[in-house]
Amino acid sequence: MKEKLRFMFDEKGDILDISIGKPKKAISKQLEDDILVRISPKTKKIIGFTILNFRKRFKESKSAKEINTPIKASISLA
Repeated sequence: MKEKLRFMFDEKGDILDISIGKPKKAISKQLEDDILVRISPKTKKIIGFTILNFRKRFKESKSAKEINTPIKASISLA
């Protein structure tokens, strides 16, 4: 079953949360500073990502138009 991506931004905390499907309980693992992957404890599949200090990372990036992350994805239209 294909899941939709859900983006939530906590402005006060400066946190971007990306869920694959509806948010679920997860175990978070750090990929690099301020970047976490969320994994389902039941299925061991990736169910989301969290980027801490999102605005700060964007402002400090070398290019004002992109932020590089260690995440690769395959995306299709619903």
